[in-house]
Amino acid sequence: MLQPKKTKFRKQQKGKGTFKGIAHKGGTMEFGSFAIKSLQLTWINSKQIEAARVAVTRFMKREGQIWIRIFPDKPITRKPAEVRMGKGKGAPEFWVATVKPGTVIIEADGVPLATAKEAMRLAAQKLPVTTRFVVRRDYTEE
Repeated sequence: MLQPKKTKFRKQQKGKGTFKGIAHKGGTMEFGSFAIKSLQLTWINSKQIEAARVAVTRFMKREGQIWIRIFPDKPITRKPAEVRMGKGKGAPEFWVATVKPGTVIIEADGVPLATAKEAMRLAAQKLPVTTRFVVRRDYTEE
């Protein structure tokens, strides 16, 4: 699973200011010719990112190249079930990436359009967000 090697602080607040608006960073395709772009505001955890990555690589049969453009760097804490109120914040349970509308999640290159479209469709099914398949403007089928 993806998670930071080291963080300055073990626990983090949920935050309200970072969880609104559209993506300014990470909204353009930088590496590949095909991508899936988020249309909603959500958290995507490391297990979901890994499931999407596995779906893409398996369908593409490990040809071409993929780039995962989001990284889960926000710890989410949980307290055990049936624990009384108070006594501090719970232990970090998993890591999430905050995804805004317009964020490019996964990019791919080196495969035909039909293969990339199906691979990205399979990846999108693993994610808790509605997505759109995007093709680079200057892409031409060889």
